[in-house]
Amino acid sequence: MAYTAIATTKAGRNGHVTSSDNTLNLDLAMPGSNKAGTNPEQLFAAGYSACFGSAIMAVAGADKLKPDNVQVTAEVSLIINGHDYSIAVKLKAKIDGVSREEAEKLLHKAHEVCPYSKATRNNIPVELELL
Repeated sequence: MAYTAIATTKAGRNGHVTSSDNTLNLDLAMPGSNKAGTNPEQLFAAGYSACFGSAIMAVAGADKLKPDNVQVTAEVSLIINGHDYSIAVKLKAKIDGVSREEAEKLLHKAHEVCPYSKATRNNIPVELELL
């Protein structure tokens, strides 16, 4: 095992979350509420975009490509259908310094190796978009 992240939340979506090393120490708030704080969807979007960006750079390196700039935006949507809740993700990537064809290949290769993509595969919809 390379690394294990540990976080504890008190009081759910309207509570507080801390990591075991206290580098993450945030108030949580329901989306749309007047309470200040982040929410699980924002935290998931941050993690997925960071991980996916690293996956793009890793597959680029394996292909001996050197993109100038890699930027990934993750849009995580909370979907509510009665009492059923789910999420969907759209990953928007900007990959400069390579051709559009190479960037498309990198985008799809990254989706195969990114740990977040592996965890969500066949569980939630994930859409890829090259900007």
